[in-house]
Amino acid sequence: MPGQESFHMTPDEFRRAGRLVVDWIADYYERLESLPVLSRARPGEIRSALPPDPPYQGEPFEAMLRDVENIVLPGLTHWQSPNFFAFFPANSSGPAVLGELLSAGLGVQGMLWATSPACTELETHMLDWLVQMLELPAKFGSSGSGGGVIQDSASSAVLCALLAARERATGFMSNECGCDGRLVAYASDQAHSSIEKAIKIAGLGRQNLRLVAVDSSFAMRPESLADQVKHDLASGLVPCFVCATVGTTSSNAIDPLAAIGPICQKHRLWLHVDGAMSGTAALCPEYRFIHHGLEYADSYAFNPHKWMFTNFDCDCFWVADRAALIQTLSILPEYLRNQATESGSVIDYRDWQVQLGRRFRALKLWFVIRHYGVNGLQHHIRHHIALAQRFADWVRAEPNFELAVEPPLNLVCFRHQAGDSANQRLLDRLNNSGEMYLTHTRMDDKLTLRFCVGQTHTEARHVERAWQRIQWVALELA
Repeated sequence: MPGQESFHMTPDEFRRAGRLVVDWIADYYERLESLPVLSRARPGEIRSALPPDPPYQGEPFEAMLRDVENIVLPGLTHWQSPNFFAFFPANSSGPAVLGELLSAGLGVQGMLWATSPACTELETHMLDWLVQMLELPAKFGSSGSGGGVIQDSASSAVLCALLAARERATGFMSNECGCDGRLVAYASDQAHSSIEKAIKIAGLGRQNLRLVAVDSSFAMRPESLADQVKHDLASGLVPCFVCATVGTTSSNAIDPLAAIGPICQKHRLWLHVDGAMSGTAALCPEYRFIHHGLEYADSYAFNPHKWMFTNFDCDCFWVADRAALIQTLSILPEYLRNQATESGSVIDYRDWQVQLGRRFRALKLWFVIRHYGVNGLQHHIRHHIALAQRFADWVRAEPNFELAVEPPLNLVCFRHQAGDSANQRLLDRLNNSGEMYLTHTRMDDKLTLRFCVGQTHTEARHVERAWQRIQWVALELA
């Protein structure tokens, strides 16, 4: 009605608030190195600083940003800190943030080609660009029977691959009638926990996941896989899926695809390869050995949001036969019918994922690739690997420390020789200092520290200072 008040943010208010946010983020990156990496907040501390009731009247934007500074910031673990060496990185960059901002501003819903053609076609093109950039098998390109899609994470990718494998193995009848308890899947005992979760969600059941033994480098033993498949076949079961890992979370182990592939091919097992963080290394020709044997794979995924400067979430997932995936996941209610879909000449990515709705993730990936170029991305990946290898050299040279395994890329697994208790105290002291953040694993049943170099702004001085700090603290605790 005329004269009715609007509570919306006006374009001018948005411009002013947007400048404040961009300035705050830029300032955050400038001071990030000085902030304690691991949050020191106690349980419930953040909520206790928030008002118990929502505001009835709207508040000024400046008040919101002030509370981000005073309430939210102290409760953050700073994943973008150059002193973040924990887990695998979830790194970001300026062009990625700006691409995400633009995507949020456009607010498109990319479930169908018809709902935003540019959202779909840019995504298809970015996935084809990455086939070239990583030198993936040509069958993963969209010009043939395969193609790629952006998932939220590798967990969703492995679930979609498993569902397609399940349907292929049952002639697409398990979607209609459910599983009969005979389908079996395989992964190494070092594989990511998302495999077990996918097995449960897909209805195969945890008891039908076989964890295959690994060798001294913690990579899957192909002969153990072959023996297990043979045993299951003899028991009247139906092997259908293998997940191999290129860069396991614990140790960065690389499963031997060239030996696993023929086993899968022989028994018509769907081979999914999880590249997670390490797949990014294949941007550099000298590290493409990690993909040796990938031509056997039915599907492949890696995460640009881990090590390719593209903010979370962005997982790239390819299949060699998109028809199997689409037939597995496609449901077409009347309200989604449209002329473009009916023509069969477009891709509707809602058929490539569990969710119906999807964000315009390709925009930030496009910005990152165009900003850095292949050359710029290769430069930073090589730099990170060189820094990690230098750190490994220092560990080798220090009598009180040892490598748990030889590091193939940018993750160094090491420990103090004084045993588990000493390593736990060392880890706790380092993390509580606020100067760095490491995580741990267990290898050969020994507590092992993980030092991963992959944060966007990590430089030689950060790695050198971290090693010095590790040595100092070890001496103090001795």
